[in-house]
Amino acid sequence: MNRTSRTAIALAVAQLAWTAGAAHAQEADAGAVVVVTGQRAALNSAQKIKQDSDEIVDSVVADDIGKLPDRSVTEVLQRVVGVSINRQAGDNERFSVEGAGVNIRGLNYVRSELNGREAFAANGGRSLSWGDIPPELMSGVDVYKNPSAEQTEGGISGLVNLRTALPFDFKAQRVGGSLEVTHSTLRKGKPDLSGSLLYSNRWKSSLGEWGVLFDVASSDSSTRTDTFQFEPFYPRTGIEPGRTVWIPKGAQWRTYEYDRKRQGAYGALQWRMKDVRSHLTLFQSRYKDNALEQSIFSSAAPYDLQVSDATYDDRGALLTGTISDRTNGGIPFSNAGGFNKGNSKTTDIGWNVQWKVSEDWTLSSDLQRTTSKADAFSSAVGLGMLMPSQRLDYRGKLPSIEFTDAQRTFLADPANYYWGSTMEHMHRNTGELKAWKGDARYTFDHPVLRDLRFGVRLTDREALTVNSDPSYNWKGVTQPWMVDWDIGKLAYLSDPRFNAPTVTNSFPNFFGGDISVPAVVFPAPSVAAGYPDSYQLLHSYHMLLCQEQRVVLGGGTCEAWTPARFGGDNPAGTNDQREKTRAFYTQLRFGFDNLAYPVDGNLGVRYVQTRSRSRGYTSFRPGAAPPQGAQVTGLPVPIIPAFEERRDVKNDYNNVLPTLNLRLKASDKLQFRAAFGTSMSRPDFDDLQAYTRMSQDVDSVLNEATGVTTVTAVRRTGTAEGNPSLKPITSRQLDLTAEWYFANSGSLTLAVFGKRLKDVIIDQTVSIGLPDVQGNLQQFLVTSPVNGARGTVRGAEIAYQQYFDGLPDWLKGLGLQANYTYVDSHRKLYNPVRSEFCSGSEGGAANINLNMNGCDIDGRTFGDLPLAQMSKNAYNVAILFDRGPWSARLAFNWRSRYFLSTNTNGTRGSDGTDTNPASPDFGERNVAWGLPLWADDYGQLDGGVSYKFSENFKIDFQAQNLSDARYGQTMHQGIGDKRRAHFVSGPRYSLRAGYSF
Repeated sequence: MNRTSRTAIALAVAQLAWTAGAAHAQEADAGAVVVVTGQRAALNSAQKIKQDSDEIVDSVVADDIGKLPDRSVTEVLQRVVGVSINRQAGDNERFSVEGAGVNIRGLNYVRSELNGREAFAANGGRSLSWGDIPPELMSGVDVYKNPSAEQTEGGISGLVNLRTALPFDFKAQRVGGSLEVTHSTLRKGKPDLSGSLLYSNRWKSSLGEWGVLFDVASSDSSTRTDTFQFEPFYPRTGIEPGRTVWIPKGAQWRTYEYDRKRQGAYGALQWRMKDVRSHLTLFQSRYKDNALEQSIFSSAAPYDLQVSDATYDDRGALLTGTISDRTNGGIPFSNAGGFNKGNSKTTDIGWNVQWKVSEDWTLSSDLQRTTSKADAFSSAVGLGMLMPSQRLDYRGKLPSIEFTDAQRTFLADPANYYWGSTMEHMHRNTGELKAWKGDARYTFDHPVLRDLRFGVRLTDREALTVNSDPSYNWKGVTQPWMVDWDIGKLAYLSDPRFNAPTVTNSFPNFFGGDISVPAVVFPAPSVAAGYPDSYQLLHSYHMLLCQEQRVVLGGGTCEAWTPARFGGDNPAGTNDQREKTRAFYTQLRFGFDNLAYPVDGNLGVRYVQTRSRSRGYTSFRPGAAPPQGAQVTGLPVPIIPAFEERRDVKNDYNNVLPTLNLRLKASDKLQFRAAFGTSMSRPDFDDLQAYTRMSQDVDSVLNEATGVTTVTAVRRTGTAEGNPSLKPITSRQLDLTAEWYFANSGSLTLAVFGKRLKDVIIDQTVSIGLPDVQGNLQQFLVTSPVNGARGTVRGAEIAYQQYFDGLPDWLKGLGLQANYTYVDSHRKLYNPVRSEFCSGSEGGAANINLNMNGCDIDGRTFGDLPLAQMSKNAYNVAILFDRGPWSARLAFNWRSRYFLSTNTNGTRGSDGTDTNPASPDFGERNVAWGLPLWADDYGQLDGGVSYKFSENFKIDFQAQNLSDARYGQTMHQGIGDKRRAHFVSGPRYSLRAGYSF
């Protein structure tokens, strides 16, 4: 195949995809544009992009103006072979209905682009917040599995490029709009409205040809998630005679209502005259969200619990039984009313100029400026109560809590609740990127050499994060452990002095009506949202009770509540970073067309310099004053003055990234590819923070008979929020594919791949020295992210799609799209630490087990954990139908269980039992533990049907989660896998009307 034919094919693909070439940086030649309409045509267009690309790529193309096949970019991406999405949000205790993150081939080192330019959100990372992007503005999405040297570095797992249209992609004026209503079955209430509007036109003048395009979209979404959650199991020796049994701390439930408004605007101005062409684009997305949460959870002291009428499994874990707490007069529970709100805005401006200097030379320049900002506030106000008992049954697929009528009456009575706690958190992120890219292409008139490309890219990026200090500022109002020494009693709602507003939630339609839970009293939403005035009111209750207690005890003062610090001159809450990069690449494209089986491809290398600077601080805060005087014996206690000092760190590194992409054509329909390369992913900005906090704690024992104090332990520990000296993760990778394109919308493709990762970032314990007043260096054990592991990822993909045109007439129009991905991973630590037992303190050197291997509550480690977020198996199956004005799809997406973390809220603590026979603390309950948390298998059925009344008017009906799937989590313990949580969000239905002319 000659070069002219190849160019013509590339142009046709670009037109079908509504784009002038990947990244809009290299526009296709002028010519007639075929507007893609219909599901079948969209699949054909995506298939042609994959077939004719120089790299290994999979695409999704809109089947109409602003009509990608799903309601969010994340949901679109999950249909692509090799791509999976995460559905847990934040701290893994909440469910993200539209998906929260994207993995390619099991890894989350994904580079995001918008029209070939770097795209990011101010979220502490380097990629987009995928849910922030309006899918209505997209004309297509490309997923590159092994990018070439001319593509910007930064994605080991792959590159996702979101494409928008340009005016010249349409032959003439084009106007289109849509209106959509969506209903959530679990949330109910008023339907949500969404809409979009596009206008594009082009004209000729004496100054050349011009084109303009405007595209706006707005989308509202109201969802609800119900959660049933179960606490970890603790080993107990006093429950059953002569036997250790495992007892949970309790079970709990919550409901989470989430409202978001997503808005987007896109504009493009395009011009060309003779050999010069240019386009200017502006893209802006806005995202606002509000959430209300009401949750009840156990705050019991697990070793105070008793069990009656119990049965156990063969490992001693509770199956059925009633737990109670006679020590505290009831099981302490907290019920929190949470309020969260957030705002984000990302603006991208790009200007591209291309000049065809001669038949051989083409030059292009691309200038970009991106700004992003996000701020968030979260507030949680808690009531407390003492639940008389809880009857638990773990025998079914879904464990249950059984409630008596008396318990339901007790929980619904406000008089049984007291004001318990407050917690606020704030953060503000800003980011700015300025980038320029210059490219040159020399085209050969040669039977083998196609063209030589080379170019440079310069970037300057700043990232600033301001956090509240403390980040999550939990403060008790009245807690049972405060009674008698700080306050005389708790601030019960039955006392008219403590009359902040409350509400009672009866949890209607909980789990779609499948589970009945009692009504519970919560702080009114206005209390959590009313910070700081409402917090001042609640803590005045504490002040009143504290002052009353001081009269009884005599003397002393009561400490007033102070809010978390935020902003201003506060280095403890500020993460300020700047990064500059310089990149140069050269790439040769070639083709051997005269061979029996033609071979073509590209060979290139990219050289990248990275220069970064992080501003932070190091602090030391001593704990309680160490014992002093002649009556102190035991371990010496060094005196280290408290300090807080600024810390600026520079981090420079260079990377050479060679790539080779080959394609062999066995025929016009059958081809094979091989891709070799080295890639890199820089650490997230959150991981590069230069903040280290250290402290010294002293344990001592006073002998009251002799008056001698013996120092038994001196612990010097610390935590690093990040590590500004981190290097990038790098990977050597190989991809092999076989691709059979047997019809316009029919193909069968197979890929195998392997990646060897180096310098994977893990949390590990390091030693940092601080001088004491004598000048001696004292070593602190600090947990910090480090480049501490290597890894391997291997797997395979298979994808198939076809419309069955040979079927009988009444079945014509049916099609099938299916794909399957298998991924296997292994991790090897540079400095492995593996012991049978965990250490007896959180900062111990051996406690890398907690982060890497996990620790059970009996102090034993697990080990052999895989890389996080990686499912071994995933597949998509979609039944398609296209005939006449009708189009339909029924799509099922599934991924197998995958590891989340060993350090997740609710499945970690510091009260594990030390069972190490060699430990001096044997039998003590002071071991830091963290259970491996897993996401269960999850599959979801979605569908849609559309009818085209005319060339201009179409109606679409879409359904998400038709199967009402329940997402689950499992926590692993030595007694086996135990249920952690179930999440239900219910089906959603939407109706969309679209008109274009």
